[in-house]
Amino acid sequence: MEQQAQQDDDTLDSLAVVIPLAVTGFVIAAGCWTLFAVAGVHLRTELALSDLQFGVLLAMPMAVSALLAIPAGLAAQRYGARSIMLWCLSGLAVCMALLLGVSSFYGYLIVAGGLGLAGGFYSAGLQFVVSHCDVKRLGLVLGVFGAGVTGAGFTYYLVPLFHNAFAWQGVPLAYLIVILLVIALLLMLTDPDVLSDDRATDISLARVVTLLRRGRSFHLSVYFGVVAGSFFALALWLPDFLSAQFQLQLDAGARMAQWFVIPGALAQISGGALSDRFGSSWVASRSLALCLLALAMLSYPPMTLFIRGVETTIIIEFALPLAVERSFIVVLGVAMGCAMGSLQRMVILANRGEAALFAGLLLVIACSIAFVLPVLFGAVNQWLGVRTAVFMILFVLLSASLIMFARDARRQERKRLLYPGIRAQYP
Repeated sequence: MEQQAQQDDDTLDSLAVVIPLAVTGFVIAAGCWTLFAVAGVHLRTELALSDLQFGVLLAMPMAVSALLAIPAGLAAQRYGARSIMLWCLSGLAVCMALLLGVSSFYGYLIVAGGLGLAGGFYSAGLQFVVSHCDVKRLGLVLGVFGAGVTGAGFTYYLVPLFHNAFAWQGVPLAYLIVILLVIALLLMLTDPDVLSDDRATDISLARVVTLLRRGRSFHLSVYFGVVAGSFFALALWLPDFLSAQFQLQLDAGARMAQWFVIPGALAQISGGALSDRFGSSWVASRSLALCLLALAMLSYPPMTLFIRGVETTIIIEFALPLAVERSFIVVLGVAMGCAMGSLQRMVILANRGEAALFAGLLLVIACSIAFVLPVLFGAVNQWLGVRTAVFMILFVLLSASLIMFARDARRQERKRLLYPGIRAQYP
């Protein structure tokens, strides 16, 4: 009994060091990830970029993250999560240093690809925190780590601030200083990775394929990827949408987008903690339902209704005021954050031994969807000429996800009733 209490105390002490370092690193990595979402607008003017060039620059970090996520997860399991985290942070530091001297489009494109190392940090960082916590706190710890996405919101605030005061290149310099500090603290406060021989040799291509073919794990990964990919895509799209919809300056639209990104990122903590208490399936289904409610309200475009009266025509204008629109955006962000926290817990809880690999799989799906959706948003907007069509697309996508998730959850519940000894697959 005393030995178990001592182990619990050691785990808490370890988490007190690991969590702040991992979350700080992911905050900076997420900030680097979305740097060109705001800074790219200034580069578009400075370098006279075409729409295609701007789109490629914006999507490059997501594309590279999708390519690196699973290899980084496999490397974390073979060589240790701490080592891969340090390599990814070092690469991001090099990218931040290069941004201080790059002046051509192709130079910026190479740096944008290097920012995809943030995806590798996510895969390794998730394995790092999972290895230092027990099952009963897993949802909370994963939610706290996932809340590092708030770094994207900080970028929306810092780039306009530095651009108005000095130059936007001040943001890479600030990120570079913090990255170097996190690297130094990781080296000083954490122990080197200790891997057993059987763990290092256990990861093979055949095993990876076997793990990815697990029906429950792959389905849950897809559900998470749809929600997270939609969250990332909307985070990239909102500054331009809000600026155009309400005739705001781009900087004002970027600051308003923080009301979606930061509450949504922090809501992953609540989603994970609630899942620890009530179960992931219960939290995920209700969070997705709340997403649909917010999307249904945001989908309505401004409309003018003409009613022919006896003597005159009555004109009724319908449009959501800015304050109401912002309220629903906050609700949408919080609901998506809770859904991500609960779905991420389900996947990792079912595959704790291969957390880094499945973190990579989650990121691959999320980044792929986040890469495709902005292109789809632009095409539909050009075809329909309705800006709120982006919320209509997300409503359809998340509706399909909720229906499929509810169907799978009921199927698992029937299996448990028929076969009481079966292990819960939707905990």
